[in-house]
Amino acid sequence: MEKYDISSFEKGLAALNVELSEGQIRQFLRYYELLVEWNKVMNLTAITEYEEVILRHFLDSLASVKVWDFKNTDTVIDVGCGAGFPGIPLKIAFPNIRLVLLDSLNKRIRFLNQVVEELGLSEVKTIHGRAEDFARQKEYREQFDLVVSRAVANLSTLSEYCLPYVKVNGSFLAYKSGKIDEEVSAAQKAVKLLGGSPARVVKFQLPDTDLDRSFVMVKKEKQTSQRFPRKAGMPGKEPLS
Repeated sequence: MEKYDISSFEKGLAALNVELSEGQIRQFLRYYELLVEWNKVMNLTAITEYEEVILRHFLDSLASVKVWDFKNTDTVIDVGCGAGFPGIPLKIAFPNIRLVLLDSLNKRIRFLNQVVEELGLSEVKTIHGRAEDFARQKEYREQFDLVVSRAVANLSTLSEYCLPYVKVNGSFLAYKSGKIDEEVSAAQKAVKLLGGSPARVVKFQLPDTDLDRSFVMVKKEKQTSQRFPRKAGMPGKEPLS
């Protein structure tokens, strides 16, 4: 830990009211090293500067503690997890969660497997494939207390990817950038069709920045119709409206 200045990380954690042990901070720093190392040979992230990774990946991922109690959560799936955000930071901070990481690119899954192994994370499963396909499997459909996603897709599309995984009375939590009202309004019909309650938005700024972020929270009220998700590619091409 000596070679890293963790003061801004600690300050951000304090602002979020997240307490980490020295061991957990070491896991975050090793995650950073692996991210930079693997990023040299594959495109995992455009953000590689240490302070920027701390802020825009680690603290941003953990900021969902503002709207969700992870200490009392069992099963979580991160849909379209990319380089592991927000799933891996949440798992490091809250080892109690049982986590599934889903991504459509196998090389990202290989990276995540290395991260999970090196960080000694237990009860983490990585799966390679499309969200639309796994959502049809009994093992995954409506099996999760919480579905998280920082994936770049409009909310109607993202809801069709994610809500089929949520248990009734569970929730879907989408990480979005600040200007979100119009998108949320346009997605309300799709959310209802998929079994969700009206989406609510919580806006915030990352600690000590002017970065506007939003969480979109959807509670699952009833089972998702077997019609959804539609076949692979459709939710992106023709979002529900």
